[in-house]
Amino acid sequence: MGAAVGRRLSDNGVEVVTALESRGAESQARAAAAAMRPVSTQQLADSDFILSIVPPAAALEFAQAMAASLRSAPRKPVFVDCNAVSPDTAQRIAALIEPTGAPFVDAGIIGPPPGTGGLDPSIYASGPVAHELSALGERGLDIRVLDGPIGAASALKMCYAGIQKGITALATAMTLAAARVGASAELKQELAAREPQYLDALTRKIPNMLPKAYRWVAEMREISQFTQPDGAGDIYAGAAEIYQRVARSLARGGPEVEALRAFFAKD
Repeated sequence: MGAAVGRRLSDNGVEVVTALESRGAESQARAAAAAMRPVSTQQLADSDFILSIVPPAAALEFAQAMAASLRSAPRKPVFVDCNAVSPDTAQRIAALIEPTGAPFVDAGIIGPPPGTGGLDPSIYASGPVAHELSALGERGLDIRVLDGPIGAASALKMCYAGIQKGITALATAMTLAAARVGASAELKQELAAREPQYLDALTRKIPNMLPKAYRWVAEMREISQFTQPDGAGDIYAGAAEIYQRVARSLARGGPEVEALRAFFAKD
């Protein structure tokens, strides 16, 4: 997502920089392909905007690293947290950034990376200075400002992802359960007969989920925290375990991934 957003901004005349310290070869290649110039974390503070687009588990760590640089920055950039985190986590990130003097915007990205087909992602923004992000709406991004406090955009992202990725987690769990008891063929037959559109959607979604499962673990935990007052916290804690199971299977060549690929293979 970060590289694709960077590419879109670069294509629309924005100079985009990124910090690649301790990042792997694949991350560096994606940044180069997106025309993003590598700089140090300290140099990021010289930007007009800092868009934090990292795996949810790394959102606080990145904010902590940037806060140290922002304190001494003579000109304060707008710090935009675009990660899939709960409103509580967004507030914690704001508490790190705002004392540095940098304006903080809570943002949530809904949709696939730009340029990958289909609708471009919508970037929702909230908080007292959310309107600042509208400047990037003139540079190829779909920016939508919410009339709400810090946490409103993150809450919207949690709700959308909770539906979309929660359903994917449940379908994954039931598919693996069917494989465990030898009922895969019959389950697929019934889905094809009674829910053909749903089966078609899962046939796209679940294979695409496999390489992303490791990143969705922390996101499900954030949604679990967010939905605890609604009695759904345990559901999303379970979804995190399902995605963790898939991620481990993918890394180790376990049977779960093979079962999912076999079930959702196009006939």
